[in-house]
Amino acid sequence: MTPLDSIVLKGAHEHNLKNVSLRIPKDRLTVFTGVSGSGKSSIVFGTIAVESQRQLNETFSWFIRNRLPKYEAPRAESIENLSTAVVVDQKPVGGNSRSTVGTMTEIHSILRVLFSRHGKPVAGPSTVYSFNHPQGMCGECEGLGRTVRLDLAKLLHEDRSLNEGAIDFPSFAVGTFQWQLYAESGLFDPDKPLREFTAEERELLLHGGGFKVDRRGRNGIYKNEYEGVVTRFTRRYLKRELFDALGEKERRAAERVVHQGPCPVCHGARLNQAALRSKIGGRTIADYSAMEVGELIPELERIDDEVAKPVAEAALAALRRIEDVGLSYLSLDRETSTLSGGEGQRLKTVRHLGSSLTGLTYIFDEPSVGLHPRDVHRLNELLLALRDKGNTVLVVEHDRDVIGIADRVVDLGPGAGGHGGEVVFEGTVAGLRESDTLTGQRLRQVPALKGDYRTPTGALPIRDADLHNLKNVSLDIPTGVLTAVTGVAGSGKSTLISNVFTQQHPGATVVDQSAIGTSSRSTPATYTDIMDTVRKLFASANGVDAGLFSFNSAGGCPECGGHGVLRTDLAYLDPVTTTCELCHGRRFREEVLAYRLDGKSIVDVLALTVEEALGYFTERSVLRKLSTLDEVGLGYLTLGQPLSTLSGGERQRIKLAHRLGETAGIYVFDEPTTGLHMADIDVLLALLDRLVDGGNTVLVVEHDLDVVKHADWVIDLGPEAGRDGGQVVFQGTPSDLLHATGSHTATHLRASLPG
Repeated sequence: MTPLDSIVLKGAHEHNLKNVSLRIPKDRLTVFTGVSGSGKSSIVFGTIAVESQRQLNETFSWFIRNRLPKYEAPRAESIENLSTAVVVDQKPVGGNSRSTVGTMTEIHSILRVLFSRHGKPVAGPSTVYSFNHPQGMCGECEGLGRTVRLDLAKLLHEDRSLNEGAIDFPSFAVGTFQWQLYAESGLFDPDKPLREFTAEERELLLHGGGFKVDRRGRNGIYKNEYEGVVTRFTRRYLKRELFDALGEKERRAAERVVHQGPCPVCHGARLNQAALRSKIGGRTIADYSAMEVGELIPELERIDDEVAKPVAEAALAALRRIEDVGLSYLSLDRETSTLSGGEGQRLKTVRHLGSSLTGLTYIFDEPSVGLHPRDVHRLNELLLALRDKGNTVLVVEHDRDVIGIADRVVDLGPGAGGHGGEVVFEGTVAGLRESDTLTGQRLRQVPALKGDYRTPTGALPIRDADLHNLKNVSLDIPTGVLTAVTGVAGSGKSTLISNVFTQQHPGATVVDQSAIGTSSRSTPATYTDIMDTVRKLFASANGVDAGLFSFNSAGGCPECGGHGVLRTDLAYLDPVTTTCELCHGRRFREEVLAYRLDGKSIVDVLALTVEEALGYFTERSVLRKLSTLDEVGLGYLTLGQPLSTLSGGERQRIKLAHRLGETAGIYVFDEPTTGLHMADIDVLLALLDRLVDGGNTVLVVEHDLDVVKHADWVIDLGPEAGRDGGQVVFQGTPSDLLHATGSHTATHLRASLPG
């Protein structure tokens, strides 16, 4: 191997890395393994990807560089022989209501060209078929397919006056600015109940406008433009994109007084009537978009017109790539904001499959997330295809089957956080399997069925579930046991449990796949609500205000604003982060450090690990939360470590610990093994056992077969995804599942058993 055949990393110490040096072969598939928090992402994303992107940016002109994301040089002695990195991560695709699978993959743009060439009657250029363009969008819903309408019966209390709070909405409450526009305008008697208003007064209150009224403020009288309640509410809250962007509290308040539903004009098609009159084979472009990818492919294959066929072939090539990654159940009109992390990651990958570029470095973050074992082989074929085109493929992964296709494996450890950050194995998959590392041990130790199943104490019914692809599903969820809900991706698992079940049984505590906030100001202590108690303890012990013990408030260092570091933007050059010279990275004012609690300052307390803090605190509420963090395997974290420095698996577990502090009786977990090493899954299963043994009912929507083997009861949905799913194909114990037919889960469970 020549020197240029490898990416050479020397002396990396980003986050918890301990002077790591590596040679990563190019044009090969290298998988990085290790327990959650061992340093995998710090090498692959925090060092290699960042440096590649930083150096690529340096090739552009100053004008362009000033408009690109800025990357600080990673902490490493040297990184050599890099190629351009393409990062495919698990960050949510996001997007607003106008972003769909079709727009994200640009297949919708191809279909617009197809209809502008081949649709009958032709409505015009391709923009006429776009719901995001004024020429094509429905005028009633502005291309969103849904309308949000105000329900006056819920907003107004007819028996109350304005002074009594007749407008039942927080921002219109008595004493607010918006309440003043009506109650103090002089236009209405503020003590008269709304039901006694004349028709003219009611019209003026709800829909009036076009003039100004006086409003009394702190410093005098102001002139404000008058808007009726309906007009103002609609402008501020009911535009669909604004409604989607509302904060959680405002959104809940708005949902209480509105009615959402399909647009009465386009009936959800998003387009105007001219675009919807244009058809190919009796179908509109909206019909095409509503079809599942697996249904749309044969539909487009029937097009044989000489002009239209090349356009249809371009769409088919992209659709087949989506099918190849196991997403044939998606429709092009599916909003990207509703995609899971795994679905989003695979769609991002699809965008690169048609590229003829070679010599790139593709970096994947747990691409098997959200995949049923049946579909992992498709993912593996995709990764190998990228490698075989002459690219370097780096994968952070925990899945046994993905690890198995690696040309080379780098195992990080031996533990997590401060106990990790070292390369404990480097070599082939066969060599890893024989090694003494935690990953090697777990590859050799394949779990069997547990066999000793708990007896249900009762049942929780689900009746007539028909949401999304569910086909009138009725079943009983056993109580007092651990139930695994399985099935291929898109079969209806999350719809049945996370949506239907939780609606019919609203007392359940749900731990879903949503990301937690990861700002540098958020820490394990703040996220789990331990910090509030700690601040009060310090304040009580020292007779001062509790705000002094928050670096986000009065106690924060005035120089760095409580960050502990100063990030200097050098305009066209790379930014530089330095430790604050005033607080020396401690984040607090100097005078705050003089206050003590049992001999320790607030900085000392935040430097404690969870394990150390368990021996320091005596308060029952704090100990309970710390114990949960320790129980999910995060005893090594310090209380003040920024969440932005945690790995995906660590963030998943800290969210789990926070939600377990709630008293429920019914717990629902949606793919809790996301980001977890095989050894970390053992910790998770022990935690689930504790919940069940404590008298709770636990439901886990999961693909991981180690979890399925450990369950007391399995509910398998399918038989396939999308419209071909939505049915219960099996209910029973894992032992019974081994003998089931027509179940993909059963097939792979049998294959996964030892021996």
